[in-house]
Amino acid sequence: MKQFNLILSFRILNVLLILFSFQLKAQVSSHGLLQVEGNKIINQNGENISFAGASLFWSNNGWGGAKYYTKEVVSWLNKDWDARIIRAAMGIEDKGGYFTDEKSNKERVELIINAAVENDMYVIIDWHSHHAHETDWDKAASFFEEMAKKYGHLPNVLYEIYNEPLQVSWSKDIKPYAESIISAIRKHDPDNIIIVGTPTWSQDVDDAAKDPIDQSNIAYTLHFYAGSHGQKLRNKADEALKKGIALFVTEWGAVNANGDGKVDYEETNAWIKWMKQNNISHCNWSINDKAEGASALLPGASNKGGWKELTPSGTFVRKIMLEYNTIEK
Repeated sequence: MKQFNLILSFRILNVLLILFSFQLKAQVSSHGLLQVEGNKIINQNGENISFAGASLFWSNNGWGGAKYYTKEVVSWLNKDWDARIIRAAMGIEDKGGYFTDEKSNKERVELIINAAVENDMYVIIDWHSHHAHETDWDKAASFFEEMAKKYGHLPNVLYEIYNEPLQVSWSKDIKPYAESIISAIRKHDPDNIIIVGTPTWSQDVDDAAKDPIDQSNIAYTLHFYAGSHGQKLRNKADEALKKGIALFVTEWGAVNANGDGKVDYEETNAWIKWMKQNNISHCNWSINDKAEGASALLPGASNKGGWKELTPSGTFVRKIMLEYNTIEK
C-alpha cells in the first residue's frame, strides 16, 4: 500500500510539473491580445510585456531563406529556443519577391502564421520593403486587407507594414503611406497591433515621436545591429519613449549592419539589458544558413529544425532567448 501511494504521489508530481512547465511556456493562451498603452505594450491582464523571438530571412524565391519557412522550423524555435514570436519577412519589390510571385510568397507567410498559431506563438506579418511608400500602395493595402480578414480575429497576429524605410521623410513619405495601409487593415481588424517602420533603416524613431500617427495600437519599428549601433541609437530611442510612443525591435543583429562580421557580445548584452528595462519585444535576424555573420544556422542546416550546431550568432541568440524574462509587472 505504501509503495502504491508512493508511485501515485510521483505520478501526480510529474503531472503537476508538466502542467507548471506548460504554464511557463504558454504564450498567446496566457497573454492574449497585445495592446499599446502609452509607450508600453501590455497583455490582456494589463501587464507590461516583452518577448524574445526570431525573424526568418527574406521570403524571396532564390534568395536561400525560403526553405526555412516550414512548420517544423517554427515548432523547433518554440520548443528548443523558447522563441515566443516569429517574424515572416516577405520580400516585396526585389527579384523573387511578392511583386514577382504573389502566390509563393504569400503561401510561405500563411504557413508561418498557421504554424505560429499551432505553437501558441505571436507572429509578425512583415512587408519586408525598403521602398514601400514609392511602390504600389494598392497592392500593399490589398494584401493586408486579406491578412486582416483571414487572421485579424486571432490575438497571435501583428502587422509590420514597412520594414525599413531609407533616408526619407517621416511626415511627408512614411506617415501618409502608413495611414493608408492602417485604414485598410482597420476595415477588418480593429485592434491588433500595427508596427510602422521609421526613417534611416528604422532608426529615426525620434522623428516619428515628434509627429505620431493618431490611432490606437500603433507601435514604431526600431532596428539595430550591435556591431554598428550603440549608445547613440539607444539615446534616440530613449527620446522617442519619453515622447510617449511604443517601440518594437522587429529586427536586430549581433553583428555589423551589413549582416556580416563577428558577434559583438558586449554591445549586444547592452542592448538586451536596455530592451528588458524598457519592456521592448524583439526578433533576431535571421534564421538562415547564408554564409554571413547574422545567420543563425550553419550552411546546409536542416529545414526541419533539430539543429545541434549553430553559428556563433545563433548560439548566442538561442542563449538570450532561453534566459529572457518575458513579464515585468
